[in-house]
Amino acid sequence: MAEWLGTFSLLATVVGSGIMAERLSGGNVAIALMGNTIPTGAILVVLITIFGPVSGAHFNPTVTLTFFLRQEIGARPAGLFVLAQVFGGIAGVFAAHIMFDHPLIDPSTTVRSGLGQWVAEFVATFGLIGTILTCLKARPDFVATAVGLYITAAYWFTSAISFANPAVTIARGFSDTFAGISPVTVIAFIAVQLFAATLATFFFGGS
Repeated sequence: MAEWLGTFSLLATVVGSGIMAERLSGGNVAIALMGNTIPTGAILVVLITIFGPVSGAHFNPTVTLTFFLRQEIGARPAGLFVLAQVFGGIAGVFAAHIMFDHPLIDPSTTVRSGLGQWVAEFVATFGLIGTILTCLKARPDFVATAVGLYITAAYWFTSAISFANPAVTIARGFSDTFAGISPVTVIAFIAVQLFAATLATFFFGGS
C-alpha cells in the first residue's frame, strides 16, 4: 500500500504540476519546466521520508530491481512492488486529470525518442541508483533529500527531463500534457532505464 500510495502521489504531483505550470507559464517553456521540477523534487523528499520506514520507498521498478539484485528483496514481493508502483502511478495521473478538468484517459502525443533521449535516460537512471546506493553507505539519513535534489537537477541537465522510472514512464503515457510521453516510445525508455539500473547496481558495489 505504501508503494501504491507513494507512486500515486508522485505521479499526481508530476502531472498536476505540469498542467498547472503549462497553464500559468504563458508559453514560456523554461518557466513551465521550473514549475514542474520544484514540486517533483519536493514531493520526493516528503514521500521517501514518510514511506521509507514502511516499504523502503522505492516508487520505482528500477530501485526495486536494484534491491532484488542485491538480494535485499525476494522475487514475489519485488513483483508485487512493481505492480503497485505501475497501477499507483496510473491512478495518480487520472487523479491529476480529474483535478484539472482534463480528459481522464488522454494518451500522450509527445514523442521522446532518439539517441540523445536514450543516453539522457541512461545517465539519469544510472545517477539515481548511484545516488541511492552511495548515500545509503555514507549518509542513510540523507537519502530522501539527496534523491529529491538529484531528480531536481536531472530535470535540467538531461534532455529527457529525467524520467528514470519505468512506472513513471508508463503512467505519463496516459497524459497528453506537459509531462507526457507517447506510448510508442515508452518501451525504449524502459529498456534503457532497466539496463542503466542493472549496471549501476554492480558499479556502485554491494551491501
